[in-house]
Amino acid sequence: MVMKVKEGLLLKEIAGQWVLVPSGDAAQEMNNIITLSSSAAMLWKELEKGVDDLEHLANALLDEYEIDYRTALRDSEEFTTQLKDNGMLE
Repeated sequence: MVMKVKEGLLLKEIAGQWVLVPSGDAAQEMNNIITLSSSAAMLWKELEKGVDDLEHLANALLDEYEIDYRTALRDSEEFTTQLKDNGMLE
């Protein structure tokens, strides 16, 4: 299953901080800016590419950070679950 980010959520780097800014229809549903950590921003960029599994996200974390696979997979799952729970993934 491809995990697709909700249309209208734009990832921006502002003053050294990664934020998701709603625009268009998304701005009607969400009226706040969401701050992301650098690792969450990296995962978001992967999701924008249309990633189809958690293993891909975990491997992206492993490429960037010195963590073990189990931690990377758990963090990827927690991140995508939070996105789904908050209506940020389609």
